[in-house]
Amino acid sequence: MAAAGPITFLNPSQIEQRLKGVDLVRLMEQAFAAFSRGEAVVPPPGELLFEDPPGEVHIKYGYLKAGDTYVVKIASGFWNNPAHGLNSSDGLLLVFKKDTGELAAVLNDRGRLTDLRTAAAGAAAAKYLAPEKIGAVGVLGTGIQAELQVQLLQAVRPCRNIIFWGRNPERGDGYAEKMRDKGFLVEAAHSPAEVAVRCRLIVTATASREPLLRWSDIQPGTHITAIGADSADKQELDPAIIQRADLVVTDSRAQGRSRGELWHAYRADDAGMSRIVEIGEVVSGMVNGRTAAEQVTVSTFSGLAVQDIAIASAVLDRS
Repeated sequence: MAAAGPITFLNPSQIEQRLKGVDLVRLMEQAFAAFSRGEAVVPPPGELLFEDPPGEVHIKYGYLKAGDTYVVKIASGFWNNPAHGLNSSDGLLLVFKKDTGELAAVLNDRGRLTDLRTAAAGAAAAKYLAPEKIGAVGVLGTGIQAELQVQLLQAVRPCRNIIFWGRNPERGDGYAEKMRDKGFLVEAAHSPAEVAVRCRLIVTATASREPLLRWSDIQPGTHITAIGADSADKQELDPAIIQRADLVVTDSRAQGRSRGELWHAYRADDAGMSRIVEIGEVVSGMVNGRTAAEQVTVSTFSGLAVQDIAIASAVLDRS
């Protein structure tokens, strides 16, 4: 029997070093395009939901048909962790050889790759859907995505002004301080509706279980990047926003049927779901993104394994 090949083990600092110089936004564009062209095998994700303390674990997996590996990603989010001095997210990626099933690499990223690819997906959506000129970025939430989404947006819609809202004043103060240290001008809003009135690019990055924004809050010419509702129990947008927006874009129509904003808006409504466009179709030029300044656009993503495959491959390709 032949000996198994060597396994690559990478810790967070090694992974971070390998990511230097990688265009994460472009990487996500390519991954989404491959998915929408049917070049990836991505089964429905698995998940574990916890009530006490509140948290979740997502298990995502898949492979590119033309690739030589498959990837299994385990990612968790526990919302009370920051109160204990811990990150809310954690996880790792396992990379296997597709021809033999041998474990090839363990990327012990502690959730960092998931955080980065999620933020890069938001930036990719804004590149095609957001207004060209942004006076301020509106943010609902104060966690890691509230930080990273704004940072990665700078590559496609440069704007140093942030107007944010968060439920917890103490966490809000911490968020404002972090972003000011990064060179942003930060102002707290009194409500999600105030953010919507003042901003034409809004990022919703919460674990809310009920709508934070209503259709009446949304101004003409607004783009919303909704990334918090990645399971059926979460919702950040009133269904009317999804139903009345000029263009709604998701990562996967099939996955969106069972979770998040699309599930709440349409559920078994096939006619409604037929309006939904995949970001890979926009990136590939099959469907137009924003075509008029006054359009209201929404991108609502629940996260795809093809993103994890792409970022894991990028890390392992850069020795």
